[in-house]
Amino acid sequence: MSKELKILVTNDDGITAPGIKALIEVAREFGEVLVVSPDSPQSGQGHAITIYKPLRLKKVNLFDGIEAYQCSGTPVDCVKLAKNVLLNDVKPDLCVSGINHGSNSGINIIYSGTMSAAMEASIEGIPSIGFSLYDFSLDADFTASKYYAQKIIKQVLEQKMKNTNLLNVNIPAGGLADVKGIKVCEQAEALWVEDYKEATDPRGGKYYWLAGKFENRDPENKNSDVYANNNGYVSVVPSWHNLTKADAIDSLKYLENI
Repeated sequence: MSKELKILVTNDDGITAPGIKALIEVAREFGEVLVVSPDSPQSGQGHAITIYKPLRLKKVNLFDGIEAYQCSGTPVDCVKLAKNVLLNDVKPDLCVSGINHGSNSGINIIYSGTMSAAMEASIEGIPSIGFSLYDFSLDADFTASKYYAQKIIKQVLEQKMKNTNLLNVNIPAGGLADVKGIKVCEQAEALWVEDYKEATDPRGGKYYWLAGKFENRDPENKNSDVYANNNGYVSVVPSWHNLTKADAIDSLKYLENI
């Protein structure tokens, strides 16, 4: 693989997260790596961008031999600054985001800073992959994640992506021996069912903590990412930023006659 390739690495867990270190170790096998990551955790930021305050980039020496910057903004800000400022509008050959601490299967892709960073790069025409591990622990075992990230990146660079340039990859928790392989599949009809916990502060004001559970509404769908992950497989979902429900257009044509 040519070492002239330029690979942008980002995440939403922050530049000191173990997951991004693991992803950098894989990415550097394929080319010159540029890291731009939030200076603090930005999980759940989705596709948020910073508008009403200035953004700051600070060069850091955290990864041996790797050019890296921490950014005061969101994951999407990181990608925008990388492309427009650090790379002077020159597109990298690949953007990889993660490895996220926690799943981004099902509806999580909508809320995920990890996937929104990859999606932002894909909107710019950059082939992009978001990697997530079903393990929130800072001591998570990234052995399987690194193994499959290496395999997927290698194949994507060699064979290219067709009909999309964005992949959502989720890896089950556990070691390499616990993972059965890869399934290319669809996004599950799975979502969060919120349960806000109400409490009272010392001054008598009410406040709320977001809690809840992740619910799969179609558990028998063997073609979904959640099903694949629950059965020991790495899920690869071809994703896209166009949210049009195309098969509903004809059924709404009556609105044109109002």
